[in-house]
Amino acid sequence: MKTTLRKMGNSIGVIIPKPFLTELGLGFDEVEMTVEDHAIVIRKPTKDARVGWAQASIELAANDHDQQQWPSFANHASEDITW
Repeated sequence: MKTTLRKMGNSIGVIIPKPFLTELGLGFDEVEMTVEDHAIVIRKPTKDARVGWAQASIELAANDHDQQQWPSFANHASEDITW
């Protein structure tokens, strides 16, 4: 399919036909856009790496009850420090 580029403010835009969006399950959501092999690639965003971390830390703290031992990482010079 051929289409034209259009000026949109200080940028250039392209109209993406609705059947393309429907096929990809996209609407007016955010997308990830990259350049790969001289082509513009638009994808659904991948899940954020930190999604759920806040809730997981709350659950961890609620279930801790001094049962978990957090590891301590000794510094080789620690024995020379007086606390």
